[in-house]
Amino acid sequence: MLDLELSTNQLTGPIPSSLGNLTNLGSLFLRHNHLSSSIPESLGDLVNLTVLQLDTNQLNGSLPENLCRGGLLQNLTVNHNNLTGSIPRSLRNCASLVRVRLEENQLTGNISKTFGVYPKLDFIDMSFNKFFGEISTNWGSCTHLTNLRIAGNNITGSLPPEIGNATRLGEIDLSSNGLLGEVPKEFGKLNSLVNLNLSRNQLSGRISPEIVSLPGLQKLDLSKNRLSMSIPQSIGFSSNLIFLNLSNNQLSQDIPGQLGMLIHLWELDLSHNLLSGRIPVEFNKLQSLVKLDLSHNNLSGLIYETFKDMRGLMEVDISYNKFEGPIPNTTAFQHATKESFQGNGGLCGNVEGFEPCDQTVVDRESSLVGGKVFLIVFPLLGLVLMIIFFGIFFIFCRMKSHPIGELAPKTIEVFSLSKYNGMILYEDIMEATGTFNEIFCIGRGGYGSVFKAKLRSGDIVAVKKLHQTADSGQTDQKEFLNEIRALTEIRHRNIVKLVGFCSHPRHSFLVYEYFDRGSLSTILSNEEEAKELDWNKRVNIVKGVAHALSYMHHDCILPIVHRDISSNNILLDSEYEGHVSDFGTAKLLKLDTSNWSAVVGTYGYVAPELAYTMKVTEKCDVYSFGILAIEVIKGRHPGDSLSSLLALVDMEISVVLKNMLDSRLPTPTPGIEDELLTILKLAVACVSANPQLRPSMEMISHVLSARSTIFNGVKKSQKPTDPVGDATNSSSEPDKFVEDVV
Repeated sequence: MLDLELSTNQLTGPIPSSLGNLTNLGSLFLRHNHLSSSIPESLGDLVNLTVLQLDTNQLNGSLPENLCRGGLLQNLTVNHNNLTGSIPRSLRNCASLVRVRLEENQLTGNISKTFGVYPKLDFIDMSFNKFFGEISTNWGSCTHLTNLRIAGNNITGSLPPEIGNATRLGEIDLSSNGLLGEVPKEFGKLNSLVNLNLSRNQLSGRISPEIVSLPGLQKLDLSKNRLSMSIPQSIGFSSNLIFLNLSNNQLSQDIPGQLGMLIHLWELDLSHNLLSGRIPVEFNKLQSLVKLDLSHNNLSGLIYETFKDMRGLMEVDISYNKFEGPIPNTTAFQHATKESFQGNGGLCGNVEGFEPCDQTVVDRESSLVGGKVFLIVFPLLGLVLMIIFFGIFFIFCRMKSHPIGELAPKTIEVFSLSKYNGMILYEDIMEATGTFNEIFCIGRGGYGSVFKAKLRSGDIVAVKKLHQTADSGQTDQKEFLNEIRALTEIRHRNIVKLVGFCSHPRHSFLVYEYFDRGSLSTILSNEEEAKELDWNKRVNIVKGVAHALSYMHHDCILPIVHRDISSNNILLDSEYEGHVSDFGTAKLLKLDTSNWSAVVGTYGYVAPELAYTMKVTEKCDVYSFGILAIEVIKGRHPGDSLSSLLALVDMEISVVLKNMLDSRLPTPTPGIEDELLTILKLAVACVSANPQLRPSMEMISHVLSARSTIFNGVKKSQKPTDPVGDATNSSSEPDKFVEDVV
């Protein structure tokens, strides 16, 4: 079979109908161009076609009627065009389909009659079209389905319980439709489910306890529906939740204390409901929580004791409730706008727009039973005085042998997000690093120093302590929040895992899994260690980084651009597998904005266009990846030799490869040399001065997965391996490599 790859160019005009004469064509890639007009019907004559990728163009009209005429079509991606009309009847019976992307078009038709049963289907996205009708029970028979996305259409009717039979589902997104009725309890059988988004519908009734107790669930969004009754107590069993949004419903009664069991929760939104009672004391266990919205409810009581120790909280909104008492003196509350507190009659504190708390209120806050403070305090007064006396005596003795600077951190109670069943205590980190003593420092970066810490549990972690600014002693919160947001949003085996974090004016730090090999830069700069990094390991490092960047750019809800890919930020584990780290400069690309930014990154790896446009795109990371790949092959940064590489023609690259291989290693075997040649060709394409001519990381990832062997410009490919190692996040979309693209 032949493959034709013309993606990521600047092709314009219609797709030639003469392509239908290429009867041996197995794969056709025309994605990411400026093609217009309709898709020619002649493409239906390609009976051997297995892959058709036409996405991200300006195509209009309807899909060809006989797209699956040969019964071999596996991959169909036509998303992000202007296609209209209904889905061709031939696709209804196309049992070979594995991956289908139709999103962001204007396709229409009754969705219950458009699609059949697909025994091999892994991924389908029909979001943001004009489909109508009800969701078919047939989806429950697609036993290999991992992703079902039909958001932003005109779907009505109820959710079929049969979907619960598709037990491999990792993501369901049916948001922004007109769905009615309850969420079937049969969804509770979806033990592989990671992301469930049913927001912006007209769902009603109670929240099924079976749904909110799924152990693998990380994101649950049921907002903007008509759900009523109480929040199920079983929600505590969804121990991996990092995002929970139940806002804009009609939920009532108390907030269950079991929410405090969600120790990994990063964002919680219960706003615009009918919730009443006090905030459960168990909320203070949510030490990972960064954003909280409880506004527009009927909640009451004092808030100080609940939130005073939640130092990780960055954004909070408690407006339009019945809260009273002192406002906590923490970052989230002190930096919040006054609108975040309005509509509460009894709040006080050192916040703009509120009266300072008088002594009566303070006493009430400190009391277990407001009107009986005297009865509790008076009998204990003598004991308190004794404790104070001995406390002063103890501190005086300690000051003789310890400077004040060493004692100060011990007085701070600190939070942490943690993968352990409990908090990583601040004191544990302080003890393990000797209060960030230089002897434990293993590296320094642009905005932090990294320390090795062995915890009391025996686990070894890496702790990045952020630098403090000279004027205020405060840590730069922008980079701090960037890293937290990026690393809690993504899960990939080639991306470093965030274990915990602490936000405090004196010591703000992030806690990661520890990699004993250190950075790629360190190993390449060491003669002996570089020899241990053989060609097989180097090829695998390049592949791992490519897979990680492809996931960030193409598989996240909003694309994430790292902006500082360099050998300093690639960490190696004991098996020499590469892991992308240091997300302090990462940026989430918003599709409806221009994404302008100041230039950041490491000198020698920054894409040249940033010097004059400052517009951030995924192609900035692609450029840095190209530099990194050349560095891995050469054993050092390409430096001034980069310009000569760009001037090469394809025939010269294989000759240049032999001359640029790291001389510290023996000559690679023929098979590995072929892979290094593929990497070098891709790298040269990546560092093109024109961003439009650089390949996408998705394409690079697939090319490297396929372990290409090139013959006369046509590639024979093995089956690609799974680059992610996680069925819910992996892309099974195959790709082909043709010499023309590099």
